[in-house]
Amino acid sequence: MNEVVARRLPEHSLLLAYHSIGDYTDCFTMDVAGDISLQRFATAFYTSRLFKRERFILKWLMGKPSSDRDVDRMAAGSVDRFAAWTVERRTPDQLLLCDYQGRTRSWLMVEPITAGADAGTRLSFGTGVVSVRDRRTGRKSMPLPFRLLLGFHLRYAKALLRSAIVKLQADQRESPAHRAP
Repeated sequence: MNEVVARRLPEHSLLLAYHSIGDYTDCFTMDVAGDISLQRFATAFYTSRLFKRERFILKWLMGKPSSDRDVDRMAAGSVDRFAAWTVERRTPDQLLLCDYQGRTRSWLMVEPITAGADAGTRLSFGTGVVSVRDRRTGRKSMPLPFRLLLGFHLRYAKALLRSAIVKLQADQRESPAHRAP
């Protein structure tokens, strides 16, 4: 399996609007074999083993429950809300979610890197953290809790992307098209 790589946001990223006004953003990618749709990636990401732990915490601590069915419907575009997130913007290859407090963004993107029998897809995941303005100085900065957790966040973001890819691969092995006759 390829490694998760930290990259600059692509020029066409839906998250770039936040980066351009000085908010914190990041971008992690991994190239995988196959032609992966945004719907498949989003479903695998938000139903992965690691993300399900986050959903569990949101259910019990914040009263924001969600099911795999909720994720499927959001990924398919039939609803714009699940758990603590609302779809802020969606394109055929990108999904930008906003948390219920409006403080963070979660971004996914799929990008074909090869076609045909050797198809490959670059899967991208990024986060945006909306800056706060200091009342005394007027300067914008990342809120203190996010600054304190940034090191953890960077490791967690990479682990989330890896967990989604493991889920994608498991789902692919379980699909009827890949089972032995």
